[in-house]
Amino acid sequence: MHVLVVNFNLKGVDEQQYAAICDQVAPAFAAVPGLLSKVWLKDSANGIYGGVYTFQDRAAFEDFKNSALFGTVATHPNLTNITAKSFDIFEAPTRVTHGLLAGAAAV
Repeated sequence: MHVLVVNFNLKGVDEQQYAAICDQVAPAFAAVPGLLSKVWLKDSANGIYGGVYTFQDRAAFEDFKNSALFGTVATHPNLTNITAKSFDIFEAPTRVTHGLLAGAAAV
């Protein structure tokens, strides 16, 4: 499994407008091959937003990283100060602490 954490600030839209954009684009993320889950993040008090993506493997992450969808996120005019960091995981202790989705645990 592989995890990607993305954070950014909003530019030119407020949180309510951004939430509407998220609702519109969520199906596109749901269709990403090898993406097991995406958690949409918000820290309203500090103006930080983002996502935690869990991929079935590094290859699925690499495919996403090279996709038009990821490129759209990286160049979106309403997102600024974007950071993206990917991680491999320690699967054994993650399973103990219920960190893997039930469907993903079988992969």
